This record gives sequence, C-alpha cells and structure tokens, in this order.
Amino acid sequence: MTSDFWPLFGLKLVTRRLVLRPPTDDDFAGLLDSIDEGIHDPGTMPFSIPWTDAKGTVRRVGSVQHWWSQRASWSVDDWHLGMAVFDAGRPVGVQSLIGKHFQVLKEVSTGSWLTASAQGQGFGREMRAAVLQLAFEGLGAEIARSAAFLDNPASQAVSRAIGYRENGRHREAPRGVPKEILAYELTREGWEEASRAFEPAEIVGLDKCIHMFFGS
Repeated sequence: MTSDFWPLFGLKLVTRRLVLRPPTDDDFAGLLDSIDEGIHDPGTMPFSIPWTDAKGTVRRVGSVQHWWSQRASWSVDDWHLGMAVFDAGRPVGVQSLIGKHFQVLKEVSTGSWLTASAQGQGFGREMRAAVLQLAFEGLGAEIARSAAFLDNPASQAVSRAIGYRENGRHREAPRGVPKEILAYELTREGWEEASRAFEPAEIVGLDKCIHMFFGS
C-alpha cells in the first residue's frame, strides 16, 4: 500500500457530506475534469497566482506538477497539505492546509477551490472547518490565517462564518493590476467558540502520519 511509504495517503477527514484526503495520482483525472468545468467567472481572479488563466494542456500539466511538488518538497518546517474534496465519491475541489516552522509558530494558513457546480451549497465552510479541526485539535495550532480579495465575497463569508477576524489589508496583482486583499486571523479561542456550531469531522489516520508534521 502506498500509505506504507507515504503515510499521508492514509489521512482522511470525513464530514457530514464530504471526504477530504490527499489525492493519489489516480485522483488527478477527476480533479482536472473539475477544474476544466470552471471555478470562477473569467472576468475575475480570486487567486494570488492566476493559475486558472492557463489554458488546456498547460493548465492540466501545471496542476499535476503542483500536486507532485507538494509531496516532493514536504518537510516538518515547510509543508503544504493539499486535500482533495469528494462529494459522493466525485472530486469537486481542493482544500489546503499550510504550515511553515509550525513546531515553533503553531500557525497555519488555508487555501481552496471548488468547481462551479459544487458552489453555493455550503461546501466551502464545511471543508474549511474540517481542516481547521485537524489544525487546532489534531495538530495543536494556535492561529489560522486566510485572505481574500475584496471582490471575492464568498471566501470572506466563509471566514467570517467560522469566526475569523479581519486583521489587515494589503495589495497584490495577480493579473498585473493591483487589487486589495483582506487578511483574516482565527485564534484557538475563536475556533473553540465557533466550532460549537459545527458538526465535528472524523479524523482518520493522523496517528500514522503525525511524524510528518513533527518529525520522529
């Protein structure tokens, strides 16, 4: 089993409607089809890196390289846990949890995307809450950070619904034009209060891969 030599493949978060787990190569085709379906209005760009602007094969190859790179570059000091999101067995997006110098800082950040047909159903909040539960309750995080452009109210709404508080603004230019971005912060105390409103996720397989986050 691949989880014997890459134990993160055994990690899984199960919510009321969704399953989140690191994608294997066999999952890539379904994820690529979900990306091809479309994620956002082409007139806007919700991502700091405008990867969805790439076309056809270039975008598909770049996506696979990105998923492979998360495995190849993994270390306890700099990790990017990209979890494919499945609705009734169909891959509909990715929810990422990112940690740099986590053992010292106890901070994480998040990022995500959902295919167009899966939006507007509350999946964004459900999958974010799942990885935050992993971060705060499974890994002992103290702070979670997120960010969203001003013209991305859906992402802002997810952060606010979960208890994040806005704590700054800056500008980025994903398409060469400056845009204002809102930064959000969620403390452990904020999570503990907000999580009472959520049905907890089941965390499976963390014991087998905990050393990937903290070392042996």
